[in-house]
Amino acid sequence: MNRPLLSRLALSFALGASMLGISETSSAETMTVYKSPSCGCCEGWVKHMEQAGFDVEVHNLHDMNAIKQKVGLHPGLASCHTALVDGYVFEGHVPAQDIRRFLEEKPEAKGLAVPGMPAGENVPGMEVPGRRARFASYLIPATATEKQPGIYAVHE
Repeated sequence: MNRPLLSRLALSFALGASMLGISETSSAETMTVYKSPSCGCCEGWVKHMEQAGFDVEVHNLHDMNAIKQKVGLHPGLASCHTALVDGYVFEGHVPAQDIRRFLEEKPEAKGLAVPGMPAGENVPGMEVPGRRARFASYLIPATATEKQPGIYAVHE
């Protein structure tokens, strides 16, 4: 092929892709993270999310309880940071693979939570070399009448 023909083909493809809304960055989902400005483990979790392909927007808050109340999170499911993706809530050190699976399956729940602060080399943002933690990602009930969160994934 000659160079002018290749240029026209490339331009045609680019125009067609833009008309269809296709772009290289369209696969990254935007995640909004609310965290305390002094929390180091949250930074590690944010890095884990970025490495998993999320486009992360971080907001430092001094009153984390306000955002947790706003999204309707039960205090028993609380952790150090709260993330929002596509209207869902992800609380604490939820692994990226659980979030991806949740977003794909879209179960009837508000989101996922890893309550507290489990520590181990398998906990994103709470890595402790040589130690593995047993922890679970829990479904955040979709309604206030559902009291018991279900287990979504167990990690060992």
